[in-house]
Amino acid sequence: MAEENFFDRVYEVVRQIPAGRVTSYGAIAHFLGTKRSARVVGYAMGASGAAYPPVPAHRVVNSQGLLTGKFHFASFDLMEQMLASEGIMVEDNKIQNFKEKFWDPSVELSIE
Repeated sequence: MAEENFFDRVYEVVRQIPAGRVTSYGAIAHFLGTKRSARVVGYAMGASGAAYPPVPAHRVVNSQGLLTGKFHFASFDLMEQMLASEGIMVEDNKIQNFKEKFWDPSVELSIE
């Protein structure tokens, strides 16, 4: 059995974020036991376009709810459009009601 790499572990978590909810790079890193690796989670999101099954990278934002990863999408406003289609309001590149929309993998998931 091949060893699972860090990006694959990130993708496994991101695939579990429910539609209409968001999480942060840091929350994913913390859940995976590497809380100083938020930037690497961001790199994983940037590389997720070729991942299969698909990864809902639009549901991952920075710790303040800002759409810092939007530049990695096919068009400048695609991330915001995808979030809006799930009922998440964005204003000035920031998730509105971020605390209510926040999905914490450390609370919602258990490490197996």
